[in-house]
Amino acid sequence: MGEIKRLPILISLMIGAFFSILNETLLNIAFPQLMIELNVSASTLQWLATGYMLVVGVLVPASGLLVQLFTTRQMFLGAMILFTAGTLVCGIAPHFSILLVGRLLQAAGTGLMLPVLMNTILVLYPPDKRGAAMGSIGLVIMFAPAIGPTLSGLILESLQWRWLFYLVLPFAVFSIVFAAIYLKNVSETKKIKVDVLSLILSTIGFGAVVYGFSSSGEGHGGWSNPLVYGTVSIGIIALVLFVFRQLRVPEPLMDLRAFQYPMFTLTTILLIIMMMTLFSTMSLLPFLFQGALGLTVFASGLLMLPGSLLNGLISPLTGKLFDKFGPRALVIPGAAFLVVIMWFFTQVTVETSRMTFLLLHICLMVAISMIMMPTQTNGLNQLPPRFYPHGTAILNTLQQVSGAIGVAFFIGVMSSGQRAFLAKSPNPTAPDQMAGAMVAGVHNAFLIGFGFSVVAFLISFFIKRTQAPKV
Repeated sequence: MGEIKRLPILISLMIGAFFSILNETLLNIAFPQLMIELNVSASTLQWLATGYMLVVGVLVPASGLLVQLFTTRQMFLGAMILFTAGTLVCGIAPHFSILLVGRLLQAAGTGLMLPVLMNTILVLYPPDKRGAAMGSIGLVIMFAPAIGPTLSGLILESLQWRWLFYLVLPFAVFSIVFAAIYLKNVSETKKIKVDVLSLILSTIGFGAVVYGFSSSGEGHGGWSNPLVYGTVSIGIIALVLFVFRQLRVPEPLMDLRAFQYPMFTLTTILLIIMMMTLFSTMSLLPFLFQGALGLTVFASGLLMLPGSLLNGLISPLTGKLFDKFGPRALVIPGAAFLVVIMWFFTQVTVETSRMTFLLLHICLMVAISMIMMPTQTNGLNQLPPRFYPHGTAILNTLQQVSGAIGVAFFIGVMSSGQRAFLAKSPNPTAPDQMAGAMVAGVHNAFLIGFGFSVVAFLISFFIKRTQAPKV
């Protein structure tokens, strides 16, 4: 397929993906305003974030099936129409329940969008050019959530929260029109038998795990709440049954035989570690900035913006370098760099300057960009074409699940570190003691993050350039 045909398709996908992924982080900064205006509690309002993750976590596993049942155009346009409808509903929502419905519609669109994006790249580009294409996708995936908090902070300074949706709406409509004109079908549909039991087990398993871990880290009583550990236990049991089911049925919902390819398996492990590190850092740093350094939400967003923007901008470059030099030239130095940065994060104090935090965050994002997309592209390259939908579904699902687990786990470690510090303090309510407790908690969390980075560094030595099989 010629370059002229590829480019409009890639642009169509990137426009839609940018605005659907942007919405994952666009609303969170408006929560205090929404609590007052909609007259709901923080725990109720948190459903706008938890519900979003839940729908994406449930839909992505089924995407391997949907990508085979529907054409590229049908999947993309369906996802964007769902997202646009959800955006409109959110904008005009008179009360919380309608806002939640709109948010879940947006999530359904996003959940269908990500697998279409990656699967289309695999079909559209030969292995020797996939790195650059996946790097372009990495730009969108990293850039959109990075500017979300800062962009929403700017909007909310002068406009009402509804404008967070009104301003996205015309771009979403433009994406639908652009895709309707330029997006071509790149994959063939198949008539496959849908295994209903697999679908049920997948929905219960991934949904319960994502919900349970998200809830444990979002002020629902943590693991002391029986609902949290009960939900996670049910999810794990359902997932075990789901795995056994996939290995027995002739046409699995998510073909786990993709794990017989060693580089794909290593990619999956490395990606889980990286997503936990990324999500946890993005969650821990705002706590540190606001709780210990006394920065505003907007100032925190600005401090983290340069690193996140650079991560997105470097992704296309790392993709091109991957095509030229292979994964080892990027992943091994990137993992070594990550170990050094995570060690520096364990040394921060209340006296650490904002410039130091800015530089550390920039370095962290550069290291992650050197690892994430090259590893992901290399792992998917080893799969035969029949495994493309399943490989992308597996990686996208585990990104959602590991992200939810990472945030909950690291915030739990931070909280226990805070409690231990305050228990020894003679005056636990004093501001300096509260700030000290926050730093102590974050130190503990970053220490474990440092351990994860060492594991990632060791795994990086086993990464080898893959050759795509023809079958």
